[in-house]
Amino acid sequence: MNLESFHKTGDPADRCPGSPILLVPYMWIGDFVRCHTVVKLLRERFPSRPIDVLTTTMVAPLLDYMPGVRKGIVVDLPRRRLALGRQDYGQALVMPRTWKSALALYLAGIPLRTGFVGEGRFGLINDLRWGERRLPRMVERCAALALTKGEALPKHWPLPELVVPAAEVMAWRSHMGLRRGQRTEIALAPGAVGPSKRWPPGSYADLARRLAGEGHRVWVVGGPAERALAGEIAQAAPDEVLDLTGPDLRNAILALAAADVAVSNDSGLLHVAAALGAPTVGIFGPTSPHHWAPLNPLAAVIETKNALACRPCHKPVCRLGHHLCMRDIAVEQVLTATRAAIAGGPPPRIGA
Repeated sequence: MNLESFHKTGDPADRCPGSPILLVPYMWIGDFVRCHTVVKLLRERFPSRPIDVLTTTMVAPLLDYMPGVRKGIVVDLPRRRLALGRQDYGQALVMPRTWKSALALYLAGIPLRTGFVGEGRFGLINDLRWGERRLPRMVERCAALALTKGEALPKHWPLPELVVPAAEVMAWRSHMGLRRGQRTEIALAPGAVGPSKRWPPGSYADLARRLAGEGHRVWVVGGPAERALAGEIAQAAPDEVLDLTGPDLRNAILALAAADVAVSNDSGLLHVAAALGAPTVGIFGPTSPHHWAPLNPLAAVIETKNALACRPCHKPVCRLGHHLCMRDIAVEQVLTATRAAIAGGPPPRIGA
């Protein structure tokens, strides 16, 4: 395919009709979910072009529930060895700004490589975009690459969507011994990247105890790093709080698909729950909901009611050591929002 033909007139992407498109997203769970907005934009614009997504083993289960994705290509190599075999792609959209991510696509012979200006990527990225740092939200920094160069951002982006078949939720329930009863099932996601984004485990434990006392079933979801947190939370009501943490992200996805309500820190699982359509309460401390909340609507956004000059700092560790942006959020505040989400009733969802 002749590169020169891509750049003569119009949008270069229009010069490769029918060829597959490869997305290279950030591999954090939340950012990976955000990239489904990009998939939807591309499907609207190029309905006949297959869309594949580069992934790691950890986040790959998300692709099974993303409409519009043909397949995932798992690349679990150290960054210094990142490479991609030759494929028949006509275009690649590269979200990370590193030169290594662009080098892999260059070596794979993909003729049109779209991305923002980054670490010495001139030549590696041949459809360069400018102005990433002027875009306030992460979803815009990813999705803008699916637009024509210079095109104005839309007022409303397509919402990320995760669709789990009812049969799969039922099979998961059977495997886990979680028969669907009359009680509301609430999933708590106490983990996050960096301690400053975590509501204190004691607060989660108190919330779990009070929800269990009101007759609800409580699940704790997350990865291996949350196992200790789950144990501490489950001690608040051992007979009613179930530890569902584990190494497989698919298990957390299915738990959130089955739950009636989710409560989560600003983390990847917050984005998963929201994209699944679960009524979700999001707890934000050092991060700004405007910049980092899921594009999907949340049942409630919880922030400290006290004014803090240091917030938002967007730091994974509290630089001042007091962690007040999370410690000041009262259990009653989260409990009230959770009760409202329960009272509102879940929308029509799969597996209920």
